[in-house]
Amino acid sequence: MQDDLSRNINSGGKDANTYDAIVIGSGISGGWAAKELCEKGAKTLVLERGRNVEHIKDYPTMNLNPWEFPHRGRMTREFIEKNPLITRAAGFGEDTAHFFIEDDDHPYVQEKPFDWIRGYQVGGKSIIWGRACQRWSNHEFTAPARVGYGIDWPIRYNDIAPWYSHVEKFVGICGGREGLEAMPDGDYLPPFELNCVEKVLQQRIREHFPDRFMIPGRWAQLTEPREIHMQQGRGRCQARNMCMRGCPYGAYFSSVSSTLPWAHRTGNLTVRPHSVVHSIIYDVEAGRATGVRVIDAQTGVATEFFARIIFVNASALNSTLILLNSRSDRFPDGLGNDNGLLGKYVAFHNYRGSVSARFDGPDDKYYYGRTPAEPMLANFRNLGRQEMDFVGGYMAFMGAYRSRSDGSHVTPAIGAAYKEALTEPGEWGVYMYMQGETIPKETNKVTLSKDKTDQWGIPLLVTEVDYDDNDEKLLKDFLTQAAEMLEAAGCKDVQQHDNHWAPGRDIHEMGGVRMGRDPKTSLLNQWNQMHHCKNVFVTDGACMTSTGNQSPSVLYMALTARAADYAVREMKRGNL
Repeated sequence: MQDDLSRNINSGGKDANTYDAIVIGSGISGGWAAKELCEKGAKTLVLERGRNVEHIKDYPTMNLNPWEFPHRGRMTREFIEKNPLITRAAGFGEDTAHFFIEDDDHPYVQEKPFDWIRGYQVGGKSIIWGRACQRWSNHEFTAPARVGYGIDWPIRYNDIAPWYSHVEKFVGICGGREGLEAMPDGDYLPPFELNCVEKVLQQRIREHFPDRFMIPGRWAQLTEPREIHMQQGRGRCQARNMCMRGCPYGAYFSSVSSTLPWAHRTGNLTVRPHSVVHSIIYDVEAGRATGVRVIDAQTGVATEFFARIIFVNASALNSTLILLNSRSDRFPDGLGNDNGLLGKYVAFHNYRGSVSARFDGPDDKYYYGRTPAEPMLANFRNLGRQEMDFVGGYMAFMGAYRSRSDGSHVTPAIGAAYKEALTEPGEWGVYMYMQGETIPKETNKVTLSKDKTDQWGIPLLVTEVDYDDNDEKLLKDFLTQAAEMLEAAGCKDVQQHDNHWAPGRDIHEMGGVRMGRDPKTSLLNQWNQMHHCKNVFVTDGACMTSTGNQSPSVLYMALTARAADYAVREMKRGNL
């Protein structure tokens, strides 16, 4: 690897490496930055540290049957022992392993246990995301400052609502119109229907708890494609529930099936895989960022690329790492880090609690397909008022299913009768698991190692993130309330579970480069623009001022589209 990162090597000179915009990262938010910038006429370079992935072509397991996998979908004991982190990730298995990085591929330092799940390829984790797409309520934007557990968001729901709609129409999100204060309605496709037991649960929870609403989930799945989705070459969801393998129908949203191909059609897009971003270049005399230092992952050659604006979308912790490593005489502690808060106030979602039960449901009914969308229970805690001994709220994912019969009612457990019994469905089961808000704290932070580097010579990230007493109280309340709801709905053998996961396994890490009104307490303004480096925008999870209790990805997309619109307008005015 070249030590001198200031050179343009084999680049054909600065002009050949200059663009209107550079986007770091090709995942959910990076893909949206590329789409919006290219559509508005900006010549855009997308830098991705991982390999190239093309829609359909690079989905090797998309149509394989269970018996076609060497280990029937499981990983070997040797692999699990070598990769204790990634093998704990939701959705990881023999069918999806190629979209995750192995533990040794990008090490980091854990001062406290933190499971950092990453997917390095064009498309990033958009290929393997959970796809839940609830809108935030205005309460989530106002609660931190109103209640006093954080700084004020510089935007409100009405600022982002039209951008939610902009994103939802293009992505294709299914869901119902419920009129809920806690989970505002959007521009949705028809929802997946609840099964027969889920309908009973919905009715009984509503009867016993009038302020609690179980609804069909809001998911990035094409239940009834519109013209805009067909223009993208995407089709209807087949309810296979094999989404994380890569969907040949394009039925769920990902960068590689949607935004990146759309941006490519404009003629303004260049995607450069195998490009590990070292840092952002800052010109002290110009008072602005001028480009990005990149190390080629295959050759180790260092190159610089230049642009008028830079969007940082490498995912929350990697975006923070890049900014911390972007040091200059003007910013010795990281780009824009005059207040010393870069890397601090990292937060995540609390997924520790779940409840399971049996349900004496109808033995003569089943359900069709493998629906990839779960029902949701909207938040009902601290909604617009502080009522509990903890701050923040939680929503829940839930559902009902029938397991396969184990044939246990047939004696002996052998022969034709036993085999026939195995073909019948077993009893109904019910589950509910939480997605809880956590509180950004200055002590929850990431920093750069002073003495350990990766294979490119870039300092390793050090994570120091943990639960607190508020998280424990919120978890306890969820377990109590979830059990009460399922019991009231007629469930049997209700079991509460605390999985004691380390932070991070929720894959919803947020913060580190938070938005705010005051440059003394935040890094970004209301447009996701760095207070002290106006031509750099951060629109992935790093920008989050608080976590809310809804799944965050659709908010990242909306914030990105909004920021890109602003950035191009400012460029045209000559302000960037």
